[in-house]
Amino acid sequence: MRIVSGTLKGRRIKPPKNFRARPTTDFAKENLFNILNNNFDFTELSVLDLFSGTGSISYEFASRECAKVVSIESNFRHHAFIKSTLQELGLTQVKAYKSDALRYVKSCKEKFDIVFADPPYDLKEIEAIPDFIFKHNVLNEKAWLIVEHGDKTNFSKHKCFKEIRNYGGVNFSIFVNYENR
Repeated sequence: MRIVSGTLKGRRIKPPKNFRARPTTDFAKENLFNILNNNFDFTELSVLDLFSGTGSISYEFASRECAKVVSIESNFRHHAFIKSTLQELGLTQVKAYKSDALRYVKSCKEKFDIVFADPPYDLKEIEAIPDFIFKHNVLNEKAWLIVEHGDKTNFSKHKCFKEIRNYGGVNFSIFVNYENR
C-alpha cells in the first residue's frame, strides 16, 4: 500500500501481515482522488473517514493537505497502527479515534465536506449507511458522502445517489444531499 499523491506521494505503508483490514487498492484510490481533485480544493476540506481500517484514505487526504481529517476505527490494533503511522508521517491535521463508526456519527456535533465510509463489504447494515449519515446531519451543504462497497451492493435507487465509480472489485457510490443544493 502506498500514498498515491500529494506531499507524501510514493510513501509505502506496511500494515502487519496479520492485519484483518481490506485496504482500498492503490488503483481505486488514485482514480477516486482524481475525481475529487476535479470537484474540491483539498486545502479547504474537512473529512470524516469512517471504518478507517489501515488509515489509507486518511493518509491520502492529509497528503493532499486537507485542513482537517478525522479517522474512526473500532479495532484496537488497527487504531493503534493508524496512530503510530500518523505520528511517523507527521500528519498532525489527522485526529484518529477508536470508536464504532456509526456510534461516532450519532454523537458527532461537527459537519464535514466529505464523509468517506469503507465498511466491511458484508456488513448487514451497509445499505442503511447513506440514510444514517444524512439523518445525523454531519455533511456540510455541498458535501459528498462516498461509500466503498462490493459488487453485491446497489445504491442507485437512493434519493441522494449521484453516481457510482467502479474500479475492478472496488465500487464507490457517491451521494449528495439534493435538499441542500
